[in-house]
Amino acid sequence: MTAARKRRLARLGIDVWVQRDVAAAAGTAAERDATATAVVPETAVAPNPPTRPPAAAASGAVVPAPPVAVAPAPDLPTVAGPGAVIAAAPIGAFGDWAPLEAAVAACTRCGLCATRTQTVFGTGARDAPLMIVGEGPGADEDASGLPFVGRAGKLLDEMLASIGHSRERNVFIANVVKCRPPANRDPATDEAEACRPYLEAQIALIQPKLIVALGRIAAQRLLATDQPLARLRGPLHHYGPGQTPLLVTYHPAYLLRSPREKAKSWQDLKGIWQRINGVPG
Repeated sequence: MTAARKRRLARLGIDVWVQRDVAAAAGTAAERDATATAVVPETAVAPNPPTRPPAAAASGAVVPAPPVAVAPAPDLPTVAGPGAVIAAAPIGAFGDWAPLEAAVAACTRCGLCATRTQTVFGTGARDAPLMIVGEGPGADEDASGLPFVGRAGKLLDEMLASIGHSRERNVFIANVVKCRPPANRDPATDEAEACRPYLEAQIALIQPKLIVALGRIAAQRLLATDQPLARLRGPLHHYGPGQTPLLVTYHPAYLLRSPREKAKSWQDLKGIWQRINGVPG
């Protein structure tokens, strides 16, 4: 083998194996033929790795197998910008709670990720018959990572306890968006749409009998409407692919500002209890 050929093979990353000269030791031409090192013609060197490993050369050189291609993990649709309508990720992408929680914690699907302290995934019983959905985390929730932990959260716990429910036993609490909007502003439509696959995956895993939307913003984002709360509160709605029954009531923060509306809220709570327990209204 010429020196120039050795240099070309070396640039290609091909090891060159050269046998010691056995011609002097061999007594006949037949012995020389049997022990000669196989030489690969220059035209046989391919510029790209072969799809199948070639047979080992007569010298015993080992040719490594090509790398195995790994299919990429499924990803969520990309947010196109303000006002974009985003298709929900297939529920199969979140077949269990662990991948869903990990996806929420690492989410950068909208601009809220830039200002959050942490995501607020949700809390409660994961086989709950009742699911509560608010509009988004506030300052207390952003700091703690749990939904409804401030004054409004305490009032919500009292409201649930009045009908024999709690987040520890038989209620799951979440929000339309998992990150706090700056200055506690209302979550924008595109932000709610970016988070919708996570909420729908939670609903699919829990399979609640009833969803309750707290306040105008949560109701409008869930039901894709601009109707006022007065029109949305009262009738039975349905949400999502599974057409889960949904009721709308006042947000606890509103009730703290307008305590005279608590009587109407109590009527809503009784309706929630009746539907959960199959009691005719």
